[in-house]
Amino acid sequence: MVLIFFLRFNGVAGGALQYNFYEESCPQLEDIVSTGLHPIFLSDPTSAPALLRLLFHDCQGCDASILVDTVKANRLSEMTSAKNFGIRKRDLIGNLKTLVEDECPVQVSCADILVLAAREAVASSWGPLIKVPLGRRDSSAAPSYQLADSLLPPATTGVDEMLRIFTGKGMTVEESVAIMGSHTLGSTHCLNILNRLYKPEGVEAQGIVLMDPRFEAFLRLTCPKWSLISNITSVLNDVTPTVFDNHYYMKAMGGRGVLTIDAEMVIDPRTAQIVEHFATNQDDFFHAFSTAFLKLSSSGVLTGDQGVIRRKCNVID
Repeated sequence: MVLIFFLRFNGVAGGALQYNFYEESCPQLEDIVSTGLHPIFLSDPTSAPALLRLLFHDCQGCDASILVDTVKANRLSEMTSAKNFGIRKRDLIGNLKTLVEDECPVQVSCADILVLAAREAVASSWGPLIKVPLGRRDSSAAPSYQLADSLLPPATTGVDEMLRIFTGKGMTVEESVAIMGSHTLGSTHCLNILNRLYKPEGVEAQGIVLMDPRFEAFLRLTCPKWSLISNITSVLNDVTPTVFDNHYYMKAMGGRGVLTIDAEMVIDPRTAQIVEHFATNQDDFFHAFSTAFLKLSSSGVLTGDQGVIRRKCNVID
């Protein structure tokens, strides 16, 4: 399924993202990215969810700042933030950049390559193929783990915070619920759900967040309290972790949501009917996800004369 939305996305510097941005400077760009990723997705299906998550963690500005390595002790990269725990496959964007540079030197930003890679991650997993506007520029400022700490939501995020974040990027409530459907791919580290499974003594759970008792027992077995393996052990987000589908919502409806937000959306009056609808109508989920993806990947971007085109994604020239 190809979903095309001809919208104009303004950047922060008087420029705008365009669907034909590289039509003259690098017309083969999308083919290079798709061809470069195809064998990787075949050999390592976990690459797709990793690239999609990478986009989420970069899109406080979608400027490829998450790809920059630490170069000085007082300039720690975003990857040193605890909220970027488990982020993988940054090197794939660098590899794609090398392929693009061979064909179109100093024309294409790492930020655009990252968005295209995330788009391919969804499409290659049997999700919608989303036509995305391009023209992002890369950040030229030193990376900041403090910024990542302050802007990225914690694993304990609930519906209130989720809606605040995504409606702040121009999404509707329906689109906000749809973008959470990214969790249909991949797995969740035990570290991110220990707080949900094990409350400190004397602390009662706040609110009513339903969980199937059998599923809770399974999670406790997989993620034992205080176990060192919680840092490396993970649980699948749904029963089809390599397929982009609506099973995430089905699982949440059955009380088997892994994260707090997965469970809260089922009972919150603002989101419950949307979750139920997506659980029974995959086409509507795909449509809402596609528009949400466009808004997420186009929010607060650098365009025009702002930012730079990095020659290497992990280094600020």
